[in-house]
Amino acid sequence: MQRRHFLAALAFSGLSFSVRASLLDALSSKDASAGLKQALEQGAGQAVAMLGAKDGFFASDRFRLPLPDSLQQLEPVLRTFGQGAALDELHLALNRAAETAVSEARPLLVGAVKSMSVQDAKGILTGGDDSVTQFFRGKTFDALTQKFLPVVSKVVAGQKLAERYDRIARQASKFGLISQDDAQLDRFVTRRALDALYMRIGDEEKAIRENPAQAVGKLAKKVFGAL
Repeated sequence: MQRRHFLAALAFSGLSFSVRASLLDALSSKDASAGLKQALEQGAGQAVAMLGAKDGFFASDRFRLPLPDSLQQLEPVLRTFGQGAALDELHLALNRAAETAVSEARPLLVGAVKSMSVQDAKGILTGGDDSVTQFFRGKTFDALTQKFLPVVSKVVAGQKLAERYDRIARQASKFGLISQDDAQLDRFVTRRALDALYMRIGDEEKAIRENPAQAVGKLAKKVFGAL
């Protein structure tokens, strides 16, 4: 959708692709990079603030973490045997763990922005709808995974049902019944929380691209206004 809007705007203005490239080139590398950094810090900060707040995950139809598929399949039996309340507590705990973990993400996201190269900036500005998402995923995924795991593990550690699920899931994964990534709740939550975080940052980028006036910095407005 963003690409179509962008191409339509170019057609309306009569600008060729080469002219578009020259418009970007007219912005100094320093301005382009600084403006993009302003926008990305804004987007990352807002994404963390939203998802890291209480019910940032659980109250959202889009970002609420589900129970893992394997546990959902066992859910009717577990509820029949009086485990409904424990399942509900676990479901909420998984989302609380995601909220807690995401609140720890801002320093690493900001660090990725500050270390951005001019080539990174040009790739994002001229890239597709998910260029920001891919940038953050490439720069921060491993580090955030390591930061999230102990936070998530601490939150779900007290759930006896989580321990039971881990035992069942580890056995099932040996026979290929579930993926290795879903075999442990802490890794399941970490992966889903990161997916949601990158998706939410992408939403912020899209909003700024479509309406540069939403950008908080003058350089960000200038850079995205040129697009």
